Amino acid sequence: MSRKVLAMTAIAVFAAGCADYETARSEEQLIREPLTPQQINKRINTTLQKSILYNWKDASTYLLWSAVVQGNNVVAIGYGNDAADIERNVANAKIKSDILNVIEQFEGKLTVISDDPILTTMDVEIRKQETIAALRKLRFIRYIEPADYRYTDYETNLVTYSGVSSGSGCGYESVSLLSQDFTTIQPNARAGWTLYHHNIPTAWNLSTGAGVTIGIVDTGTSPQQSLLGNAFNDGFSQGRTIQKFGTFVDSAWPWSTGTDGVNDLCGHGTSMAAAAAAPRNDNGMPVGVAYNSNLITYRAAANVVLDSYHEQNGVKNAFTALGNNNSVRIISMSMGHVFSVGKISDGVKYAFNRGKLIFCAGGTSTSFTNFVGVIFPASMPEAIAVTGVKDGASYQKCDVCHSGSKIEFTVAMQRNANGSTAPVLSYYDNQTDYVGGSSVATATTAGIAALVWARYPTWTRQQVLDRMRQASHFFPNKNGQFGYGNINAAQAVQ
Repeated sequence: MSRKVLAMTAIAVFAAGCADYETARSEEQLIREPLTPQQINKRINTTLQKSILYNWKDASTYLLWSAVVQGNNVVAIGYGNDAADIERNVANAKIKSDILNVIEQFEGKLTVISDDPILTTMDVEIRKQETIAALRKLRFIRYIEPADYRYTDYETNLVTYSGVSSGSGCGYESVSLLSQDFTTIQPNARAGWTLYHHNIPTAWNLSTGAGVTIGIVDTGTSPQQSLLGNAFNDGFSQGRTIQKFGTFVDSAWPWSTGTDGVNDLCGHGTSMAAAAAAPRNDNGMPVGVAYNSNLITYRAAANVVLDSYHEQNGVKNAFTALGNNNSVRIISMSMGHVFSVGKISDGVKYAFNRGKLIFCAGGTSTSFTNFVGVIFPASMPEAIAVTGVKDGASYQKCDVCHSGSKIEFTVAMQRNANGSTAPVLSYYDNQTDYVGGSSVATATTAGIAALVWARYPTWTRQQVLDRMRQASHFFPNKNGQFGYGNINAAQAVQ
């Protein structure tokens, strides 16, 4: 089909689909005025209050266009012959060209802000409601979403983490550990209480994660924490590597392209890297689960709520890069959103298609959103969703944790007796901290997976996952809220 015919077809489809609001001048005037952000959020919240993640494909064209207008007129488009067609090739290159032609026909110009070199997704500038309506009618559009509508700018008390002060999940606290929350082990390291709850110290007799690489997609790692830097190999932790990359652009302007480096400017990413793989040495600091595994950390976002254009692009690019890294077996991400984000979904699928075992946080929120259930992208079938529970005999989710049918595993990370969460390295050298929520539960589970894979290096992703399930509390059944439950790491590495 020629571009001219395609454009005319799109126009005809649009005209038919828009007849309902173009019959009267008064209705046309109303529809031409976009909704305010507060009005947009009110409609979104109606869906969220039903414990359903928000997906822009379910929005009306008017609501979608309003969000585009309120988000710098930037639109993310995923294209392809079907939902699985996420990688660029010769066949879908023609599709992309035809889409761009339709945009130019309606807009009168074409502005491409970003064109992914690997995935079938691009970001373009769109100002007219007619353009969006026409594109939504094309069968080879996988998704069309506002790429920079910042929902959380107009909501409060969305996300908090035990041991982290900011509502964005960020904080630089250093807290002395209570003596009852750790055990001193050779050669003078501290094993946090949660490790014993999962029999991780016993598992170390058979595996410490050597030879396995974990990718951490988060806010980066602290330049001031030497144990995640030049002292990563120290004491009982030897012969491994830590690599740091950055994909986040720290700018409110979507057209900006320069990343702001690898360093954590939040604190959250440092905690996650430490929980997974902090070294075991004689500094009197908390040890990570897989203390001999390799780490690759990505600064992909400014904080844990993936709400902005550059955060969503940063996460997509981190997953794509980790997918292409043959040394990486496990990816852990303790960030997310109450929205489904098409470009992040593409990145996760790309990494999954390359054999990566992906763990994502089920959600950690205050009362405003903790009724939503498992957040995105933990809600995806390609991701293993993890949440946090209290340490009692009966399963209770942590005070700020999400749960639901998509959860696969849980980690005990909040003590009933004193409310303590998981001990970890601080942002600052030679200092300690606590961190909680589904975040630390996810990083801990990624570390357990590394122990299993190091013990059985020839196993497939599915074999590792099956062993983890078999070593969990509810197996062979699956609990409706807590999946297979807490993992017995010692049993998993047998």
